[in-house]
Amino acid sequence: MTDREAFARSLSEPELFLVLFERHFEAIARYLARRLPSDIAADLSSEVFAQAFAGRDRFDAAAGEPVAFLYGIAANLIRRQRRKEERMLRAYARAGADGPTAAAEVEDTAAIAAVLLDLRPEEREVLLLYAWADLDYEQIAVALGVPVGTVRSRLSRGRERLRTRLAAIATTTEEALDG
Repeated sequence: MTDREAFARSLSEPELFLVLFERHFEAIARYLARRLPSDIAADLSSEVFAQAFAGRDRFDAAAGEPVAFLYGIAANLIRRQRRKEERMLRAYARAGADGPTAAAEVEDTAAIAAVLLDLRPEEREVLLLYAWADLDYEQIAVALGVPVGTVRSRLSRGRERLRTRLAAIATTTEEALDG
């Protein structure tokens, strides 16, 4: 039975959707694990198939293969997750701007959140795993499924961008205080 047949027949025989799940779950999970932290990827792997099952009546078999439909859902979930992370960082950044200016910790959090938004997502993930989760290079490599050398280069680039941006903020703050 082809994917298209299993998908089409799953409308009247829902148990046939299991054919697609068994054929494609591991590949979808690997794709998500390459793009997101492993715990989030694991949750979203199941979510891809839950959404595909719920929306299988909207799938247009003439438009392509069911596997493309599954990857499309995965891509949308990745984008949603990235937007969620960016909203959280923006909220931290706003807390410093809108919150009590005497609270140095809030200001520091806001500055860091603003700088983190400027980093590429891959650099931000490595930097946060290193700084917030206290993982070493090898652990980060395992967590993200990338070589240790990739972790080192992303961390190096992320640190450099972080230093440059924080130095610019410090200079602006000093000039504001002097002026």
